[in-house]
Amino acid sequence: MINRCGGIVEHVRYAYACRNCERTDVSVPVVKAPMPAAVIKGSFATPEAVAHIMTQKFVMGVPLYRQEQDWKRQGILLSRQTMANWLIRCSEEWLEPVYEALKKKLLARNVLHADEIVLQVLREPGRAAQSKSYMWLYRTSGDATFSIILMEYQQGRGAERPQKFLEDFEGYLHADGYKVYHKLPQNIVVVGCWAHARRKFDEALKLIPKDRREGTGPFIGKRFCDRLFAIEKDLAELPADERHRGRQELAKPVLDGFFAWLESQIRHTTKNAFGKAVRYTFDHWKYLERYLLDGRLEISNNRAERSIKPFVIDRKNFLFANSPAGAISSAVIFSVIKTAKENGLNPFDYLAFLFHALPNNAAAPIDDFLPGGKLLPQCCYCPAPKAPPEKYPWDDL
Repeated sequence: MINRCGGIVEHVRYAYACRNCERTDVSVPVVKAPMPAAVIKGSFATPEAVAHIMTQKFVMGVPLYRQEQDWKRQGILLSRQTMANWLIRCSEEWLEPVYEALKKKLLARNVLHADEIVLQVLREPGRAAQSKSYMWLYRTSGDATFSIILMEYQQGRGAERPQKFLEDFEGYLHADGYKVYHKLPQNIVVVGCWAHARRKFDEALKLIPKDRREGTGPFIGKRFCDRLFAIEKDLAELPADERHRGRQELAKPVLDGFFAWLESQIRHTTKNAFGKAVRYTFDHWKYLERYLLDGRLEISNNRAERSIKPFVIDRKNFLFANSPAGAISSAVIFSVIKTAKENGLNPFDYLAFLFHALPNNAAAPIDDFLPGGKLLPQCCYCPAPKAPPEKYPWDDL
């Protein structure tokens, strides 16, 4: 096994036999020192190799076929199929328990964000390769000291998907204007996204020549949105209760004026860009104004959009998942990596730690291996040491 320093790690197993038994007994007991459990039984895969492949694909955006070419240039014949099998096996055996522990903590929060994107999966039973599947993202909000970001692969985009994932959740859910979120149970209060509303007015404004924009409908609508975001910027550093009071004093009057203006415009709406912006904002008003209910809530769902963007970039490189098993493992691996990064962990070091520690510590509580867990060594945290150590703390596990 080659470690990060480029050296060879040799596992030496001592065997002990009784010399007296050799001379006087019919059998000789032989005792061998135990070997660390492998990350994949019967495979030459090492924790570092699997962690490297995962990091290359889900952090650096290098698809497996390009990694295969890179290994070949180094004289190592490692096929993309072998690497895919490694990722699926390690995800199923070691990362899914971590994922489930993170999900339990996520659903215990009171404020979450959600979003979803398309993912093509080629070999789904009973479906054409061109069918659209989806990655759903759920994450903690800014009120959480421990960030959790989880993705879930699903074949569809219907309301039953978030209902199933969020069945143990109760509280506020930030989302865009997609109608399935509005069908969630009453114990989940959906909070709209003002960034989406502002974007529609901005798109309408860009269709007007710059020297004729001021005073137009899109200009006025966008200015209302900008005032709301400016107020949020001023209140950003305040505690939640003070932010709530500040919104009632500063944002509420702006919202009242905005809605009165929308009512005056809705009578004359057309199907042009401005009319669509007015109609969207008016129809989603009850969700958009809900951020006033609690100081922990946010004015937009940008937190979820920023979290899902790295997967969008990676998707441009690997284009699709080959099978449902690959899509599920991608969701699990990306969730563990993204959560690790949000909590100040180096993804490679954290994955290598998990693949060393989990096979050899079956009795330890899974929470001890989560970011911030008591078994997590300091070297997993960023910034990484300038020179990688010759030996990691988990090498003796």
